[in-house]
Amino acid sequence: MFVRPLVLTMFLIGMWSNMTDAAQPNFVLIFIDDQGYGDLSCFGSEIIETPNIDRLANEGRKFTSFMVASPVCSPSRAALLTGCYPKRVGMHQHVLFPSSKKGLHPEEHTIADHLKSQGYATACFGKWHLGHYPEVLPTGNGFDTYFGIPYSNDMNHPDNKGKPKGGPDGMDILWKDPESTLTKWKTPLFEDEEIIEVPVDQRTVTRRYTQKAIDFISEHQKESFFVYLPHSMPHIPLYVPDDVRDPNPEHAYINTIEHIDSEVGRLLNTIDELKLAENTYVIYTTDNGPWLQFKHHGGSAGPLREGKGTTFEGGQRVPCLIRGPGIPAGTVCDKLTGTIDMLPTIAAITGKPLPEGKKIDGINVSKLWNGSCDDSLRNEFVYYTSQGVLEGIRQGDWKLLVKKPRGNRNRQNKQATPEPTKFLFDLSQDVGEQNNQAQSKPELVKKLQQRMEELDAEITQNARLPWTTD
Repeated sequence: MFVRPLVLTMFLIGMWSNMTDAAQPNFVLIFIDDQGYGDLSCFGSEIIETPNIDRLANEGRKFTSFMVASPVCSPSRAALLTGCYPKRVGMHQHVLFPSSKKGLHPEEHTIADHLKSQGYATACFGKWHLGHYPEVLPTGNGFDTYFGIPYSNDMNHPDNKGKPKGGPDGMDILWKDPESTLTKWKTPLFEDEEIIEVPVDQRTVTRRYTQKAIDFISEHQKESFFVYLPHSMPHIPLYVPDDVRDPNPEHAYINTIEHIDSEVGRLLNTIDELKLAENTYVIYTTDNGPWLQFKHHGGSAGPLREGKGTTFEGGQRVPCLIRGPGIPAGTVCDKLTGTIDMLPTIAAITGKPLPEGKKIDGINVSKLWNGSCDDSLRNEFVYYTSQGVLEGIRQGDWKLLVKKPRGNRNRQNKQATPEPTKFLFDLSQDVGEQNNQAQSKPELVKKLQQRMEELDAEITQNARLPWTTD
């Protein structure tokens, strides 16, 4: 059969265009704040219904041994975006406050930087918490546009003063008074580098962030895009729109998660309606474990021990769901991975190598994403406290924690330092970390402790400085 040259040329151009599109998938990264391992129905919750988020499990892959690199906000977010333990990028010493004078250095190479260098449209809608100065806001770290709050929603502009009563009782008072978002708080809302609203109406932010994401995806549907959607909820204080609010403060956390679920549903429906699902990775995870001290205003770690602020699994093992091209639907991966692997994995998927000269700690785990590998690709993971102090290591199924006592000196003997408490757990048999085997396996404890100190020494030696105002 004779094919006209012009027709053949157009056919080949079309094929090349389709191949190019296929090689440049979109990424939507939903990052929830303080949600626990047990707060989704697909992860075992019996009191919270999350049918839309569960769609990601049904249509994608569930990761049950997924770790964040810190049990608190700022360090965890730095690790996610840079593929590094927070200590390597100078962001390991707890969270940033309105008075903080540092941030994630713009010279660090973020997921947004990497995708933007390939022509992606990039956007951040939500809580940043990696510095509130113009130089270190999202627009200084690879994002074309930003809409959100610069730090946690329980922090006030400009000096963090004048905050209402805390604790679960204080949160009950705020929940009963939805207008308190405007009368009790001074949390700012940014658009790019400018404050546009003080205080932000926290009742509407989850919906507004989602709408911004929907609008951005619709606007850039013919291009490759990266949307980073770090919701500020369910970090306390909890607020939801008046039209979905349950007035009972005992249901505040449930109400908030179910509202997030509804907004995830709106976002997924948009991606599906625009026929982008086959070429878009949707990733859902959270920055650390639940803030248990806030009781019904905090979440659940499910079968895990402790929560936010601790190096037990409840503080750093989080739910993760990924749907996208090549992800086997309805499958579960129990292999060790985490947020520090996100950047190198995305780089491998898009085919552009990461820049040389900036060491990172993450590895490419794309074979875990697509289910083509049954073996563990990551064998080790190091645990740091919320203050950035080395405290543990996981190697295979074994986890060692070396917890130093609070305070530097024994009150009776000022020269003596109390011995640290050592915990050794076999996570394959004891995910709840109840059976401490440290005394019965001293050689393994010694080996793991030496290895964690070795890894930490390298990170410390090669650590890079954060950006500062000094």
